[in-house]
Amino acid sequence: MISEILPTWVASAESFGDAPEETLFPEERPLIARAVDRRRREFVTGRHCARLALARIGVAPVPIPRGERGAPVWPAGTVGSITHCSGYRAAAVASTEAGRAVGIDAEPNEPLPEAVLPTIASPGEIGSLRTLSEADSKVCWDRILFSAKESVYKVWFPLTGRWLDFSEAVVDIEPSGTFRARLLVADPAIGTDLLRGRWIVSDGYIATSIALPRP
Repeated sequence: MISEILPTWVASAESFGDAPEETLFPEERPLIARAVDRRRREFVTGRHCARLALARIGVAPVPIPRGERGAPVWPAGTVGSITHCSGYRAAAVASTEAGRAVGIDAEPNEPLPEAVLPTIASPGEIGSLRTLSEADSKVCWDRILFSAKESVYKVWFPLTGRWLDFSEAVVDIEPSGTFRARLLVADPAIGTDLLRGRWIVSDGYIATSIALPRP
C-alpha cells in the first residue's frame, strides 16, 4: 500500500502482522523495557520494516535508536519515517543523496472522534471536508486530513528540530489522491512554505506520504 504513494527514489516495507521481538538489536530493547504489549509490538515491527526498507537501498541492518520527541535516528546518509496503527506497520527510507526528508502516516479508514476534528482543523478545512464527504461518503476525509498533517510534521521536524502545531499547516486535499500543505510558519531549514503529498485508501486503511527530494 505505502509504496503506491511514494516516488521511486524512496524504498519502503510494510507489514499487516507483527515481527518477533528477537528482530530487535540489544541497543533497542531498553527503549521498550517498560512499554505495554501494544506499544512493544508497534516498535518491534516498525523497526523490522525500517531495516527491510534500508536493505533495499543497500544499508546493512543496524540499531535505530529513538531521538528527540521519539523520532527514529536513522543511519548516516539516510532519511526516513515509520508509521503504525492497529493491524498495519510501515517504514519508508531514502538516501540523503536523493532526498531531504520523508514523512509517512497510516490510519484506519474511520471517522475521527467527534471532539478531535476542531482541534486539528481550521474552519476552512472543515468546510472543505464537508464538500469532499458530500461527493464521496465512503472515504473518511477527516482522517485523511489528520494523517496528512502527521506526514507534514514528520518532514518538518527532522529538518527544523522544531514543533509544528496542527494549526500551523493548512491542508488542501484533492479527490485524485494528492494534497497540498501550506506552512504558516517559516524556517530556512525546510526552504519552502508548500509541501505536496499523496494519499491512498486501501483494505480499510488510509496512508499519506510526503517525500521532499534533494534539489
